[in-house]
Amino acid sequence: MPEPINKAVVFATTHWSVVLMAGDSDSPQAAAALEELCRGYWYPLYAYARRAGQEVEAAEDLTQEFFARLLQKDYLRVADRRRGRFRWFLLTAFKCFLANEWDRQTRIKRGGTEPPILLDSLDAEQRFKLEPADRLSADLIFERRWAMTLLETARERLRSEYIAAGKGDRYELLEGNMPGERTEKTYAQLGADLGMSEGAVKTEVHRMKRRYAELMREEVARTVADEAEVDLELRHLIDVLGRQ
Repeated sequence: MPEPINKAVVFATTHWSVVLMAGDSDSPQAAAALEELCRGYWYPLYAYARRAGQEVEAAEDLTQEFFARLLQKDYLRVADRRRGRFRWFLLTAFKCFLANEWDRQTRIKRGGTEPPILLDSLDAEQRFKLEPADRLSADLIFERRWAMTLLETARERLRSEYIAAGKGDRYELLEGNMPGERTEKTYAQLGADLGMSEGAVKTEVHRMKRRYAELMREEVARTVADEAEVDLELRHLIDVLGRQ
C-alpha cells in the first residue's frame, strides 16, 4: 500500500491552487485546470440548478456555460484562499451567474465553433433522479452532492491503488466491508474465498478503511485553504450527509 500522506505535497497541489491557476489567463495550464474543475464539481452545480427549477437541457447548458465563463471572464481572479472554502466560492459564483442568466436564457449552442466542456459520461438527469425527495433545498442538494463527490473520488482512488498493486479481485470481495456498504459474508467466508485466514482478512479490512480515511482527508484538503480546516470540513460534510 502507499506511503503515509506527505502533507506538504497535498497542500502544494490543492484544488484552490488549481482554481487560482485557472483564473490566470496567462497560464498555459489554465484550460487543463478548468477541465479538472468541471470533472470534479460540475454535478453538484447541475443538481443545484435542477432543484432551483431549471429544466434538464437548461441546467446542462447553464452548468457548462458557467464553467466556461469562469475562465473567459476571469471570475476565478476573485477567489481568495483566506475567504472561505472553495465550495462556498463556487456556489456563490454560480448563484450570481444564474441570476444574471435567468431572464436572458443564454445557452451554449451544441455543435458550435467552440466545443463544450465535456461533463461526466453518466447522464446527469439519471443521477439527479436518484436524489432525495424535493423536501431538500437546492443548497442542501449541492452540499450533499459535493460531499458524495469527495467520497466517491476517495473510493475510486482506493480501488485504483488495489488494481495497480494487482489486488483488484481482493478489493472487489472486501469492498462490502467499507463504510456505507453491507455484506452478508463473514470474515471467515471471505478468507476462504481469498485463501487468507480470518485474522488476515480483518487486518486487510482495517488497512482498507484506514487508507480510505487518508484519501478522504486528501480530497477534503484540496478544497480548503489551510490544513487546520480539514477536520472542521470533514465534520460538516458528515453532518450534511446525515440530514434528511
